[in-house]
Amino acid sequence: MRLATIGYEGLRATDFFDILVASRVRTLVDIRESPLSRKPGFSKGALGKEALNFGLRYVHLGTLGCPREIRHDYREDGDWTKYTRRFLAYLRTQERELENLLGIVSGELVCLLCFEADPKHCHRCYVAKAVADIAPTDLEIIHLGATKMPVAWLPTWADISTQL
Repeated sequence: MRLATIGYEGLRATDFFDILVASRVRTLVDIRESPLSRKPGFSKGALGKEALNFGLRYVHLGTLGCPREIRHDYREDGDWTKYTRRFLAYLRTQERELENLLGIVSGELVCLLCFEADPKHCHRCYVAKAVADIAPTDLEIIHLGATKMPVAWLPTWADISTQL
């Protein structure tokens, strides 16, 4: 099984969907808490409609998004370690939604969507890792963007627990 992630930062909607189609993604899972964007084509309604035009299913799982308070504090202090610690504590409360996502991933190539181009500085890397950790078989995580890259740099829960 494979799970992809993508950030739309720096991409036009047409390029974004070209990447998804070329990668054979079947379902786009939006994990932004609030699926709104100032960037044309990346708000929930427009994304859902355009996904259908490309033969993709669009699902919004907002409870897997980073809560507003955590995002706000990160914008204020820029402390990624604190952000990570707080988001992971929150993510541990979302077992049901992670199981739901695993059910979607089990059937086809799914791509998690958020804004940031660099998955190392986006909560989607932690969501992907959490799903991989509960998957009954190995789950390969790849990041889609201008270049595809395996996500070998993702920390293990053991690594992360030292930060908690």
